[in-house]
Amino acid sequence: MSHPLVPRVIELVRAAGAATLPYWRSGVAVTEKADASPVTAADLAAHHILADGLKTLAPEIPVLSEEAADIPLSERSAWTRWWLVDPLDGTKEFIAGSEEFTVNVALIEQGRVVFGVVGIPANGRCYHGGTGLGAWCSDVVGDERPISVRLAPARGFTLVASKRHSSPAQETLLAGLTARFGAPQLANIGSSLKFCLLAEGNADCYPRLAPTSQWDTAAAQGVLEGAGGEVLDLAGEALTYDARESFLNPSFLALPAAAEWRGELIELARDLEG
Repeated sequence: MSHPLVPRVIELVRAAGAATLPYWRSGVAVTEKADASPVTAADLAAHHILADGLKTLAPEIPVLSEEAADIPLSERSAWTRWWLVDPLDGTKEFIAGSEEFTVNVALIEQGRVVFGVVGIPANGRCYHGGTGLGAWCSDVVGDERPISVRLAPARGFTLVASKRHSSPAQETLLAGLTARFGAPQLANIGSSLKFCLLAEGNADCYPRLAPTSQWDTAAAQGVLEGAGGEVLDLAGEALTYDARESFLNPSFLALPAAAEWRGELIELARDLEG
């Protein structure tokens, strides 16, 4: 990785992940936010480490975190570069005792992801990457290996799905993919790890036709883009992070950018809108 901020951000993500572990599988108290999503002391512990650490690292770059998102649009609209942070993605998985929760930090510039870092506190792995920077996975001791998407299915088309979220549109797309490629294998996994599965070449496509927020996707999108993937809306345009009133993303498709079947998938998705 050639971006000078990446090593320090990895350190912060690892520190934030370590701060979540004392609460994991401990019966941590859960409170409900205004949007009915859960939050725990682990979310807040990770948030404070990341918010404080990023401000120290680069005081000129503002921070937008899921746990401190009440920043007026009038202020955010003036930003050209900012950190987009999800201190603990997969809070429901965390509460259930699953290992499938992550710590996520992305650097955004002019609405595009420069790089993203995704840490997995439960096993110490960390993914990082960005367009033009490559993508990497490091283990608990920091040894790194490069990762990349696969352009052709290994043993049948593998579709990444959410354990908790689907929609009628997603089921329709699944039916279309089945008609074109045969019944796909389904890889069910939580949090931003869905993108990382794709980035490592262990799956072929992640369609998301149910709501997500910008902080759910940005860091892992950076990893996927560094690995040769892309994230598109249903019109086939890149998913971007321009300042807007709502933090919700449109429906999207995550896939290898050079896959031969890319155009067919986009056509299937467009049919859902028409």
